[in-house]
Amino acid sequence: MKRSVKIAIGLIVVGGIAYGAKFVSDNFIISLPDYPATQKVAWLDQGWQPKERAWFHHANQGTVTFGIPLEWFKALEQPTISLSAAGRLSDPAYLDSFGFIPGSVDGTTQDLPVGIAMGGQMLDPDTGKPWQNPQTHADTTRIGFTCAACHTGRMTYQGTTIVIDGGPALTNLGKFRTAVGLSLLFTKYMPFRFGRFADSLLGADASAAAKDELKTQLEGALKQVKLIHDLDEKVKGQSVDEGYGRLDALNRIGNQVFALDLKKDENYVGTSAPVHYPRIWNAPWFDWVQYNGSIEQPMVRNAGEALGVGTLLNLTDSARPLYASGIEVKTLFEMEKMLAGEQPDASRGFTGLKSPAWPAGILPPIDQALAAKGETLYREICRQCHLAPVTEPEFWNSDRWLPPNEFGQRYFRVELIDVKHIGTDPAQAAGMLARTVTLPPDLGITRNEFGFALGQLVEKTLNQWYDSQTPPVPPALRDQMNGYRKNGIQAPLAYKVRPLNGIWATPPYLHNGSVPTLYALLSPVKERPEKFYLGNREYDPVNVGYRTEKIDGGFEFDTTIPGNFNTGHEFNDGPPKDGLIGRLLTPDERRALIEYLKKL
Repeated sequence: MKRSVKIAIGLIVVGGIAYGAKFVSDNFIISLPDYPATQKVAWLDQGWQPKERAWFHHANQGTVTFGIPLEWFKALEQPTISLSAAGRLSDPAYLDSFGFIPGSVDGTTQDLPVGIAMGGQMLDPDTGKPWQNPQTHADTTRIGFTCAACHTGRMTYQGTTIVIDGGPALTNLGKFRTAVGLSLLFTKYMPFRFGRFADSLLGADASAAAKDELKTQLEGALKQVKLIHDLDEKVKGQSVDEGYGRLDALNRIGNQVFALDLKKDENYVGTSAPVHYPRIWNAPWFDWVQYNGSIEQPMVRNAGEALGVGTLLNLTDSARPLYASGIEVKTLFEMEKMLAGEQPDASRGFTGLKSPAWPAGILPPIDQALAAKGETLYREICRQCHLAPVTEPEFWNSDRWLPPNEFGQRYFRVELIDVKHIGTDPAQAAGMLARTVTLPPDLGITRNEFGFALGQLVEKTLNQWYDSQTPPVPPALRDQMNGYRKNGIQAPLAYKVRPLNGIWATPPYLHNGSVPTLYALLSPVKERPEKFYLGNREYDPVNVGYRTEKIDGGFEFDTTIPGNFNTGHEFNDGPPKDGLIGRLLTPDERRALIEYLKKL
């Protein structure tokens, strides 16, 4: 180890670090893949114009995900151990290693990657007062995730990067959170680094008092980092590593609002059910969303997501209105309208954000003769659950389309398949059903089951926003912003089935991402890989999925761990059993069916 590295580590340890070796991981080093430089970027035609796409990628939802202002994010250095200056945390190439897509959209360059947005005035999370620069007293700026961070896909093929709007991201948010925490930690305990940080934020001629106040602000940010780290350590036995492309989103939302915002540590649980980021095209027209079909109203779904990634929410300060929040409700409404488009029907299909078509000019062309054989197989084994393709009249004539509601809107009824029948890992559905939370009476929440309590909390937060506007939002507009649907919440032991349009662009497969390719999914469970790597971006157009060989800094996916099981949705011979949904497919049949699925 170099002498400068030893000195730096010594400074941190002597400084009184109480975060533990696990927090800093691998001798203070975050291992990241070394991806090749992007040569060419292809944005597929999915119904959005470049300006619409750029807006969606950086729309401000009111989040403050990192607990620090934008100005800090740009001034902090990468968490590398060295006494000399490191690269900036906000360097697009560094963020790219975590899976964040550089924010260049058809020639329009953004300073921040896709899915990270800057907002308005940054507020102190404890006092609700403006977070200001200690030297200039200028207000600082909010920064946080927007939904594009998790719902913008990317894959590469022979030097071309293909970006999929609404597709599953391949980000590693856990590693990134650790990187931000370490960057703050090193800034505090490495004097030269703090000096550069202070010069960048305050100016080289800043007063000693301003630097002292900056140190106090840094202590406050690190206090929250340590709180979350300590809570994570307490529930580590319950947790499953998420890795690239996965997140236990619902449990993380619950941890944010019921533990951190409510200041009740007993409500903090492990990330026991990571799920693969879902594709979101067509979802605004489904009657229920989430993998277990647990949420009905679009506004509650979207506001819950915003709260889960750090939108400020007051649940404890009696000096401020209860349920006051920083949610940008109008932005959530506009985003949902862009995703949904107009009422779909047989004549125009789904509008808004459309599923991507197989890019034959980039990926190898589809074998049409083989796909024709696959179409026959699709009719035999897939249509019963996934229905006809969305391009066919049979899909639009299906009884899955519900009658118009009182507002004239028609929605698609997603079928919920019992977990025992489908046989896939039950952790996400079972965990939501089993979780309860401890609540004070003043919140006015009538049920302690997690899903129902979360639904009530988000609805109260939205109503507080509606009521606090000048003038208050009228009932008719509230109905429209809520998507013309009530706040329905359920927690079935089931997973939903949806149309397969765009399935080629959504690896890995099953709700928890435990099967890397379509070929593996169509194979018996015993032939699916027990372990494989996530983090590769190179696309495999033959088996349809990401390549899975070992990659330095990648994530080894172990399917023997509960929460990661790759069982179910199986095609095999033998007596009936849970998870067996169809006959054994020969290798040639699997290839034919895959070729047809590329066309959807």
